Amino acid sequence: MTPASTVARSGQGESVWVVSSDIPQSRRLAELLEDAGYGALVLACAAAALAQAAMAPPDLLLLDAELSDSSGFDLARRLKALAQTSPAPIIFMADPGHPEHLVQALESGGADCVNQPVKPQELLARMAMHLAGARERRQARNALDAFGYATLTVRPHDGKLMWQTPLSRELLQRYCPNHPPYASRTAPEVQSWLQECLRCLQRGDAPRPLVLSQGDGARLTLRLHQQTGDNESASPNEGEEWAGDDWLIVMREVSDQAVMQAMRDAFALTLREAEVLYWVVKGKTNKDVGDILGSSPMTVKKHLERVFVKLGVETRTAAAGKATARIAQLQPQFSG
Repeated sequence: MTPASTVARSGQGESVWVVSSDIPQSRRLAELLEDAGYGALVLACAAAALAQAAMAPPDLLLLDAELSDSSGFDLARRLKALAQTSPAPIIFMADPGHPEHLVQALESGGADCVNQPVKPQELLARMAMHLAGARERRQARNALDAFGYATLTVRPHDGKLMWQTPLSRELLQRYCPNHPPYASRTAPEVQSWLQECLRCLQRGDAPRPLVLSQGDGARLTLRLHQQTGDNESASPNEGEEWAGDDWLIVMREVSDQAVMQAMRDAFALTLREAEVLYWVVKGKTNKDVGDILGSSPMTVKKHLERVFVKLGVETRTAAAGKATARIAQLQPQFSG
C-alpha cells in the first residue's frame, strides 16, 4: 500500500464504504482513504451493508465481488434498488483471474471495476472521477429544488422510484390521490407517460410534457429532464427498448392564484387589477371578465385603463403580450 505521505488529498470528507470480507485489506484501504481526505467505513458482509443503508447512506462504495454471505453483485442490485443508496457510485474490486466480473459488475449497477490487489493511485483517481459526477448531479437536483421544481428519478422499465424530493412526493399524492405517498413505484399515469416519452425519443421526436389538473385551476406539469447515472446510454437502434440508466423527471405546479400573485408583484398591481389582467391574457372580453369577477364591463374597463398605465402600454394586446413575457420568466410553465 502507498505510504500516507505520498497520497494526494483528493477527498472532501465524502463517506466511502469498504465492503469486503477480507478485513486486513479493508483496514489498509480505510487507512488509505482517510489519508486521502475521505471518511471510511469498513463493513464485513452484505448484511452489515444493508443494515447500515437504513441509517446513513454513503457517497461511494468499494465493493468486493465475493463476500462471506453473498455475491457482491447481488448486494449491488439490492443497494441500487433502495432510494437511499441508489445515487452512490459503486466501484467493484475483482479478481483479475475472473474477467467475467467486469460484465457482472456493470450489469448489477456498478460504475467501475478495479483489479485486486488494488493500485492506490488508480483507485483514488477513479473515485474522484465518479464522485465528481455524482456531486454535479446532486447539485443540479438541489438547484432545481431551490427554484421550486420538484424532482424524482424513475427506473424506466418498471416505474420504480429511485429517488424523489419531499415536494415531489407531496405533489404526486395531491394530483394522483389513489397513489400511496410512500409507494416504491411511481403513479401509473406517470409510468405510462414515461414509456410514451421513451417511444418518442426512439422515433427521434421530442417528448411532450404531462399535465395533471385540479378543479381549482392548479396544474402540475411533468417534463422528462435527463438520464442519470454513470453509464448514460446512447439512443437505441430502431425496434429496440431504450436501455440504460434511470430518468430524472422535473415537475412544477402552476395555479391561477400563483400567476395572479406574480403579476401583482411584477407590475405593482392591486389584486383586482391583477385579476383583470390575468383574464385579459386568457383572451376574455371586458364582459367575460365582468361576469367572472361579478363586476360591470365599465368597471373592468376602468381597472384595465389603470393596468395600461402601470405597464406602459396602450392596448389590450400589448398588455397581454407584456404580461405573458414577464410571467413566463417567473412562471416558466404558464401559458396564456
